[in-house]
Order: sequence, then C-alpha cells, then structure tokens
Amino acid sequence: MLYDKTVAVVVPTYNEEKQIGQVLDTMPDFVDRIIVVNDCSQDNTAAIVLDYISKHQSVQQIAKKDVPAPLDNKYNRAEHILKESRQTELEKFIPAEIANMNPETDRVILINNLKNGGVGAAIARGYKWCLDHNMDCTASMDGDGQMDPAELESICQPIISEEVDCVKGNRLIHGSAPMIIPRTRYFGNAILSILTKIASGYWHISDTQCGYRALSLAALSSIKLHDIYKSYGMPNDILIKLNIAFCTLKEVKIKPVYNIGESSKMKVGKVIPRISWLLFQSFFKRLWVKYLFRDFHPLFLLYHFAFILGLCSIPYAVKIISFVFAGKSVSATTMLAFFFLFTSSFQSLLFAMWMDIQDNERLYK
Repeated sequence: MLYDKTVAVVVPTYNEEKQIGQVLDTMPDFVDRIIVVNDCSQDNTAAIVLDYISKHQSVQQIAKKDVPAPLDNKYNRAEHILKESRQTELEKFIPAEIANMNPETDRVILINNLKNGGVGAAIARGYKWCLDHNMDCTASMDGDGQMDPAELESICQPIISEEVDCVKGNRLIHGSAPMIIPRTRYFGNAILSILTKIASGYWHISDTQCGYRALSLAALSSIKLHDIYKSYGMPNDILIKLNIAFCTLKEVKIKPVYNIGESSKMKVGKVIPRISWLLFQSFFKRLWVKYLFRDFHPLFLLYHFAFILGLCSIPYAVKIISFVFAGKSVSATTMLAFFFLFTSSFQSLLFAMWMDIQDNERLYK
C-alpha cells in the first residue's frame, strides 16, 4: 500500500520469457497486486510467472476491498443497474482464465487470454480485474522491462493524493530522449503526439505512446474498459475516453529505456496509419459526445463549420489549379468564392481550436 491506498500494476505480456522475471523481481514493495495478463504467448512466459507465484507464497495477504452496496430502494435503481452491467461486462472481453490457485490473496495474479487480442485487450482485461477489486490506484507497465520500477511511486503519487485522475509518463521531455530513442520511433511518436493532442483535447501532452501510466478508481469507472482499442493505439484511445469523461491528467518525466534485451513487436510503418485513422474517428466522437450530447459548446459548430467550408472550397481550388496549368484565365467570381470559403474555413478552425484549448485547460495539471 502507498499512504494507506491500494496499488495494482497491470503487466501485459506476449512472449516475454526473457524479461518478465526481472519485471516481477524489481516491482516495488508498496505494490499490492501485480496483474500479469498473458496474451496467448507462444513461449514460457506463463510457466515463468506461475513458478514465480509458487516461490513467493510468503507475500502479504491482501483481501478484496469491499465497497458498500447501494440501498435497495427506488432511488438507487440506477446504481443497481450499473452494478449489474459491470458484473456481466466480462463477457465482452477476450476469453480468459485466471491461473492462480488463490487469486483473492496472491500478490501476483496471472490471467491467460485464450486467444491473442493485442496489448490493448490485455491491459483492458487487467484493468477490469482491478476495477472489480476496487484498487485505489492502477498502474500499467510493459512486460519487456522498458519501464524503470523506481519511477512508479512518482507516477502513482498524484493518484494516491487525489490530485488528478490519470498520470502518464513522458520520455520526450527527458534530456536523453533524442539520443536514446531510435530515430524512427522518435519521429513516429512525435507525429502521433501531435495528432493525439487534437483528437483527445489534452493539448499540452506529448509522448502519447508511452504505456507507463496510472489511473484512479474513478477514472477506471468512467470508461468502458471492454471498448478500449485492442492494439497499439490503446494509449491514444484511453486518453480520448478520459477526456470525454472530464478526467484530469498530469505528466511525469521518466527515463527512456532501450536496449536491455527487449524485442519490439511493433511495426511503425503499419501502426502509424492505423492509429491515425483511429484518432480521426475519435476526434469526431469526442466532439459529438462531449460538446453536443453532454455539454453543448460553440466549438462544436465552429469545427464543423470549418470542415464544411473547407470541403466546399476544394472544387474551386481544383478548378483554379487546372486553369493555371492550362494557361487559361480564372474568373473573378471563382477566385472570390475560393478566397471567401477558404478564409472563413481557416478562421473558424483557428477559433475552434482556441476554444478547445481553453476549455480543456482545466483538465491538465
């Protein structure tokens, strides 16, 4: 426990037999539960974790933290429906089984996915376990050893003190980032960070692909865990879901860790287009859900006004370009129409982004 608050760490793993033992050995003592989610590994990852569990039976026994059930009356019908939906929600996750003999008291919990679902699906399953057991702070660390356990306390501390709902690590603000992070990954991360700023509404963040983060129990409760993006776009998707739920966020500087024996399974060339498409869709989802259905804001109209006018200006731009290359003169009406549509679109977009930044300033600490 950390300041009398329970702490859990979700560790997604896929073929990490070389690294998972070190990750478990170096986990800080204040971590109450370590939820290892084995995403259908083809190596000895599961066996190594089970062996670790059998050799560490003397760890402290942490019982499930109970939360008082809502009173059974007509005023609490909504609470009962929410509780029932969470109990049946497990059916929407990747099929899995808990390998522990004593899962309610073991410090390390091994959840084996029965089919490979991706890193996002693995983390979501671990989050579900932590939510069901009402952990005060739930962090996530990759199973490849690329995250320094010594930095876990600084990531969990703002959650424990109830300062914010989410804390994420940021490697890009560390002075060594350009020298240690491979150039391709550094560039890809920078591009996706810019797109995630726009899509999520957290305009001050960077290093959006970093999976070293912690969530409060309230944050876990505010999002649909089974709906988290199942592949490498998971960190971006969670940020968007948290923003829609009006969750506050803070970044903590962490060290970039590479070349310690890890084996990357992410193909940057394939991942960036997929995540970019996810962010494009999620941007509009955020606008409609957060700024129309939940709390109407003028930026909803300005964004859409900018996009509509921008699309209307494209035919005029094409016509002007084709006339110029053909050596023909462009009519004043066509030029004025393009100038009006493009200028109005650009101004509306700038005003919308400015309003977006101002409205979400309160969520970044």
